[in-house]
Amino acid sequence: MTCDLVALCFAANDPFRLADFWGGVLSWEATEDQGSVSLLPSDDTGFRIRFLPTKARKSGQNRLHLDLTSESMHDQQRTVARALELGAGHVDIGQRPEEKHVVLADPEGNEFCVIEPGNQFLADCGFIGAVACEGSQQVGYFWCEALGWPLVWDQDEETAIRSQHGGPKITWGGPPLNPKTGKNRLHFDIAPCERGHQESEVDRLIALGATRIDIDQGDVGWVVMADPDGNEFCVLASQPEPSRGSGTTEA
Repeated sequence: MTCDLVALCFAANDPFRLADFWGGVLSWEATEDQGSVSLLPSDDTGFRIRFLPTKARKSGQNRLHLDLTSESMHDQQRTVARALELGAGHVDIGQRPEEKHVVLADPEGNEFCVIEPGNQFLADCGFIGAVACEGSQQVGYFWCEALGWPLVWDQDEETAIRSQHGGPKITWGGPPLNPKTGKNRLHFDIAPCERGHQESEVDRLIALGATRIDIDQGDVGWVVMADPDGNEFCVLASQPEPSRGSGTTEA
């Protein structure tokens, strides 16, 4: 058995403001549930984006970010202009002048990239081309087995996986440059493909190299874990209903 990727979750100081921003950028519909808000994909992305309330402020660069694709230079410029209009800002993360992608940050400082047209690696992906992560080769292999998504890249410590049904790639660009401090701002929610198999899936993930962790989540219906690189993720009891969020709080 494997797990489905249910959501990419953002810890947000203002979940509804951040959902408005990303809903405007992606043209996805929002749905609310118990203090959190989710965006439902309007394409083949295959997972929702959730915004969970937190009082903690962002510090440091995220280990995960979105890569948005472009069909032309005009399309890239239009995406950048739209994001800036909605509240994004330009950010310098050490990109070189000759690089053609544009690095932005959303209203709470979460980095994302608008990729130039002609990028062959993301050529057959949708608007969200990739969830790009810092991560070791080992963690790429872990998520390949956890989700049952085949490897589509494995070279020079860089890995990538993609669902058999299409949608974005998840990529890992090599071991993180900086040590992890505190919880990640972004994390994955996953759920067993079959209802009632949460604990057996947790056991399988532990055998693959994950660990159960306690982040003061209390008595909840999901299990908080960390992948082999220490990145938090949540194992839900089951898939949420299509029109509603899963009702979890921040991991």
